Amino acid sequence: MAAERPLELHRLPTLRLREELRCRVAGCRRDENELRIGHLSRAATPQMESLFPSATTRAAVLIPVVDRGDDLGVLFTLRADDLKHHAGQISFPGGRIEPGDRDAVDAALRETREEIGLAREFVEVLGVLPDHVVITGYRVTPVVGLVRPGFELKLDPVEVAGTFEAPLRHLLDPGTHARRRRLFGEQEVETFELPWGSFNIWGATAGMLLTLREILGGPPLHGD
Repeated sequence: MAAERPLELHRLPTLRLREELRCRVAGCRRDENELRIGHLSRAATPQMESLFPSATTRAAVLIPVVDRGDDLGVLFTLRADDLKHHAGQISFPGGRIEPGDRDAVDAALRETREEIGLAREFVEVLGVLPDHVVITGYRVTPVVGLVRPGFELKLDPVEVAGTFEAPLRHLLDPGTHARRRRLFGEQEVETFELPWGSFNIWGATAGMLLTLREILGGPPLHGD
């Protein structure tokens, strides 16, 4: 039987892209022991994991895919400049999983409301992606949600300096990705960044989007 042909996600009509998002994220089989680092493949991650702090602190973020009807956009936050971790960086809303949270989904929705005022009734949770580890020692569960329009944002100025949206199909298009060489410890690896206008999405945030692209059936990037 022939292998399934990778999808050219950025060329799909919005209706088809929305269907793929709902179907494939919901059907994602998540291994609790699987970790991701940036865009690195399953095979490459164990080689890099030893360079990161032990990821014992659990956290969750929401990847908010805003359904604009004729297009899908991804909502990002700009972290405040005086935060202890990841100050000034582009990220998804989220944070530490607290004892009162039922699970990672509950934590992601709670943190999203606290940080940017997006109420959970506007979010259709589609599923979760493999956990990502970050250099600050967090193990982060990305929760993918389809957001219906009509919401109003109210930013927490202590946490968030601003927000912006980028088209999902632009972020899924390998032609828009920029290759960069970064040094981790003494090892240099190729990473991918996702530019949009004056913004440059990189690190764990870019890695989560590239993981989403893989789950949606996009063609593999060079080096995967």
